[in-house]
Amino acid sequence: MSRNIDSRLAQLGITLPVPAVAVANYVPYVVVGDLVFVSGQLPMENGKPVVLGHLGAEVSLEDGVRAARLCALNLLAQAKAACDGDLDRVKRLVRMTAFVASTPDFTDQPKVVNGASDLMVEVLGDAGRHARVAVGAPSLPLNVAVEIEAVFQIG
Repeated sequence: MSRNIDSRLAQLGITLPVPAVAVANYVPYVVVGDLVFVSGQLPMENGKPVVLGHLGAEVSLEDGVRAARLCALNLLAQAKAACDGDLDRVKRLVRMTAFVASTPDFTDQPKVVNGASDLMVEVLGDAGRHARVAVGAPSLPLNVAVEIEAVFQIG
């Protein structure tokens, strides 16, 4: 079956961001065989971190979902870069690991991360269904509310 992920993104009104460059001693992604391991992506918009703070305190569930969705867009941008600009090479999203900055009593991390999971299925269809981990964290880089890493299978 032929897919055209770029057409699907256009139908959804989604423009992928420019892939972020590494800001420390790591790389944005590593390709091993037919797997792409994408480093943790933050909710960045126009090159700046957005949705700052902790779920259960100053960040609403709705804003947390938005942050997760932005992380997913950045994951797709990195996957596209790893595939030399051709997202149709993505066979499936294998797994996402998500960290949600949250207060100790906040337990809706899975609801937050659904923002990313739902986007992946919207864009990739059944190939976007994946294994997942969603955990709380006391703090994240740049005070963002969500950080997500992913593993994609490519062809």
